This record gives sequence, C-alpha cells and structure tokens, in this order.
Amino acid sequence: MCHLSPQALRFYHAEGLLVPADVDERTGYRSYAFEQVERAMIVTLLRDTGMSVKLVRQSLDEPDRAAALLASHDAELRRQRAAQDEAIRAARALSVAQPQPRQRHRPATTVVARMVHGTPLGRDAREWETAEAAIAAASDDLVRLLEEAGITRLGRPWRALALESPEQDRRVLDGEGPFWIVKVAVAATAAALTALPAGTDVQEHPAYDEMSIFMPGRHTMAQYCTTILRLLDAQPLDDDRFVNVARLRQEIHEDGVLSSAPVEPRPQ
Repeated sequence: MCHLSPQALRFYHAEGLLVPADVDERTGYRSYAFEQVERAMIVTLLRDTGMSVKLVRQSLDEPDRAAALLASHDAELRRQRAAQDEAIRAARALSVAQPQPRQRHRPATTVVARMVHGTPLGRDAREWETAEAAIAAASDDLVRLLEEAGITRLGRPWRALALESPEQDRRVLDGEGPFWIVKVAVAATAAALTALPAGTDVQEHPAYDEMSIFMPGRHTMAQYCTTILRLLDAQPLDDDRFVNVARLRQEIHEDGVLSSAPVEPRPQ
C-alpha cells in the first residue's frame, strides 16, 4: 500500500520509525496495521525530502516542532543547492575558459592599506572561511572609510599577504599574524590622505609588470594553491625575471578571483 520495499521496512523498524504491529517469532515476518499507513506516508514524505533519520524521528516524536524542523531542513537544502549551483557555474567556466596567466603592465598608483587583525591561519576549511569573512569585512570597512573621507578609489580593493617588512615576515612565519593586508588604489590630494585615521597606511606603488590569472569560483585554499602553481609556470619569461608570488594580490569578484603577482628581476 505504501510501496515500501522489504529493505526499507527493515531499516525503518531498526531505526524505530515504523515498528510493525506484530513480528512472527518463528519466521521474522512483519505485520502492519492499516492504521500505520499514515505514519508510513509521513516517514516516506520526510525521507523523500532528504531529511535525516534523526530529524524524521524528532518530527514524529515532537509533532509540535515538525513544521519548524521542516523549515530548517528546507533552508539548509536551499543553502546546499546554492553552493552546488555556484560550484557548477565555476566548473563550467573552468572547463570552457581554461584560465591561463597573462602578462600586463600596472601603472604607478597611490594606495591606501590597512592590516587585517585577528584572522586564523586557515589550516582547515572552517579557519579558511573565518579568515575570508574577516578579510572581506576589512575590505568593506576600508572602502567605507574612503567614501566618508571623500576619497575616490580606483577599482576594486584587494588583499595581499603581510610580507612587506622584516617584522611582518617574522610575525607571519611565527604564526602570530596579522597575516593579511587589504589595499585599494586611490586618487586624492595629499591633505585628504594625511587626514586619514591611524592604522591606515598610504603607499606609493611604482609602475611594474605583473602576471595575472582569473580563476572562476569561490576562493578556497585549493584554488589559491592552484593559482600560485599556474603563475609560477607562467610563460614566456626570460631567464632574468621571475613571478614573485610572495607579493601576490587578489581581487575577489562575484564570479571568481583575479590574482596578480609582479614580474621581477631575479636576485643576483
């Protein structure tokens, strides 16, 4: 009547979701009462939503919470589906575009920078997501600060590893941090830049050549490492220059990450 297979009936019995009205001690044959059809229907419906056995049991044992549990499960499914859709778009873009590094010239710019404090190392997925959220928040704060000061920004903010001085190098290598800096190129008068609050650094970046690559999809540790590998393998470069990935800068876009590293003379 419920189109449940013997395997499903045995499983639901073992999990306590649908206990038979009677079990023959000699044959192990399960018998069910007609009144159990409704419970079987509910179990089937909830399992068809992808709900776990644990949540199904909670819904059956606590009917007053059933609607809330189903709503929570629905929200989680939508979150997972959004993540899957994003991954599908990124995989399709990656397979079609076959991203390759390209060399380009970056003009001299005035840059406003701020350290990002409190980010973890990113040793696992949770730490990486925490760090990403902190860096994104710091970028938003920097953009908001410039807007309030009436300073025009030129393009998107970017992030870079905090490896710009021996002291920063030491703190990164020792695992102390901060590990990241957020920056944005600006067009502003000296007076406007001088009026920026403490903790904001104004830098003059000279013109230089850089190697850039756009990788579609969400910014992950695997994507970050793949980007570095592709930049290191970038061609053509003569024997006197190399791609300095220690100075990698990254712009986060809605559909991917633009990563660039300067092309520099090899140390003698």
